[in-house]
Amino acid sequence: MPRKQSRATQTALLLIDVINDMDFKGSGPLVKQAEAMAPRLRALKQRATRAGIPVVYINDNFGQWRSDFRTLVDHCLHDDVPGRTVASILQPDPDDYFVLKPKNSAFYDTTLDTLLDSLGAERLILTGIAGNNCILFSANDAYMREFDLFIPSDCVVSNTKKENSYALRQMKKILKANVTPSTRLRLGRIRGRA
Repeated sequence: MPRKQSRATQTALLLIDVINDMDFKGSGPLVKQAEAMAPRLRALKQRATRAGIPVVYINDNFGQWRSDFRTLVDHCLHDDVPGRTVASILQPDPDDYFVLKPKNSAFYDTTLDTLLDSLGAERLILTGIAGNNCILFSANDAYMREFDLFIPSDCVVSNTKKENSYALRQMKKILKANVTPSTRLRLGRIRGRA
């Protein structure tokens, strides 16, 4: 569905699957990369908040159909899980939004379209885990909805650095995403771009 034209332009920062227990076989390399990425993403989130950019956490429900986002946050912060450090660095603030997703894409069978429409969002900054999976699927769906995409290369991780680099190259080439590192993003300019 094409985005509505509006006089007020807006950007939203999406944190995809960062509140994640990462409790699966072979998660070690991903956890290590996510722990290194988390402080950079926290700094970007703080800058976005100061710039008036709304923050939206988007997470899998991990098949827990009777769960909610607060339960997921509590589990990742207080249980002994591999993703605990990342969750503690990136835990949501009271003013942040959240959406639970059943599959890879942040858009598939979720309320994200409605939320972004109510925020007047025309540009998205996609960050999180994993670049070659949920970020890629979400970016594809966002591109088809005619959002301008920013995917800071230092705020996205995948199972391997090679897979992450490949996914970022694809999103830059095919989806016209800006993959500038977060430290070089001018959030005030991005937020106000017509």
